[in-house]
Amino acid sequence: MSCRAARERFSVSPRRTTTDPSEISHTGSAGLSCRKSTPLKQEESTIVTAVKVGINGFGRIGRITFRALAARPDEFEVVAINDLGDPKKLALLLKYDSVQGRFPGEVDTDGTDLIVNGKTVKVCAERDPRDLPWGDLGVDVALESTGFFTNRETADKPGYDSHVTAGARKVVISAPAKDAPDLTVVMGVNDDQLTADHRFISNASCTTNCLAPMVKVLHENFGLEHGLMTTVHAYTNDQRVSDQLHADPLRARAAAINIIPTTTGAAKAVGLVLPELEGRLTGMSLRVPVPVGSITDLVATLGRDVSADEVNAAMQAAADGALKGILEYNEDPIVSSDIIGSTYSSVFDSTWTTQIGGNMIKVLSWYDNEFGYSNRTADLIGRIAAL
Repeated sequence: MSCRAARERFSVSPRRTTTDPSEISHTGSAGLSCRKSTPLKQEESTIVTAVKVGINGFGRIGRITFRALAARPDEFEVVAINDLGDPKKLALLLKYDSVQGRFPGEVDTDGTDLIVNGKTVKVCAERDPRDLPWGDLGVDVALESTGFFTNRETADKPGYDSHVTAGARKVVISAPAKDAPDLTVVMGVNDDQLTADHRFISNASCTTNCLAPMVKVLHENFGLEHGLMTTVHAYTNDQRVSDQLHADPLRARAAAINIIPTTTGAAKAVGLVLPELEGRLTGMSLRVPVPVGSITDLVATLGRDVSADEVNAAMQAAADGALKGILEYNEDPIVSSDIIGSTYSSVFDSTWTTQIGGNMIKVLSWYDNEFGYSNRTADLIGRIAAL
């Protein structure tokens, strides 16, 4: 039975927690994609403010964001995921990860739903997000992480706004939107522009989340005239394991044995979060044979002559101040594997800051393109739910 057919079977419980996970029932009617759990007893419950999240798409970012949300159980409750995969296989992929390691908790399944740290997470298998039972489940924020729904819905095709049609209050898109969402946000850069009226918010890309904090610091301190960015980026699922057809003939080549030049809109997207810099940045990507861990190389001309020490001092001040938790200042000689698991959007590598010609500088910043981005996604979910 689909989630749509199962909607009438749901009863929405108040947002509560219990100190005894065993009080949560993991039994349900066979065949339901989304199941009803036994209501908690009132005397054993306490009212909490956890944000109810529904995740559409349980791929790399969906699963890693689940980890980030699960690490903050007082703030978030993932009530359901929607994925066409078998629940047993989804549970295994959540439990074990080749680059991020084992899930720091308990993951199980009853064959229909996931059971994570003793709590049931309903599993749906809907192709159309309009059919999801977000309203019945009381979903505050839907995370659109399939990579497919990056436009608004049309008469014949669903879109990221379909999650509101299905009953969610707000939507976070874990990718750059192809049309105009209510706002594109990079946390620490322009999240102060968020208002209660914003319902459809893009979290931009992992590379924009790495680049924009650096650009913000440079522009606020020295003025940024123009910039050229190259991201040396870990390979992703949008590449081939062996040479196979792909819309991009470069991404068609084997990811694990090639350095692959390709396009990225990350630099231009900085203009969405820092409008005064629109048209001043561009860039490209080099996909390299590592599974995770990337670095952004930015060459920029500034509004005045600077020294490498001045640039580093500005970055350190921001990392210790306005961008604390977003930008990390690093002084050690590190490599890409050293930042796997980093929760920062951008790990500024002060050891490589270079100046030439007075006002031209080169700066590098690392990022875990999965875990750092997923933690910002969790932050954004919490931020918009509170508005």
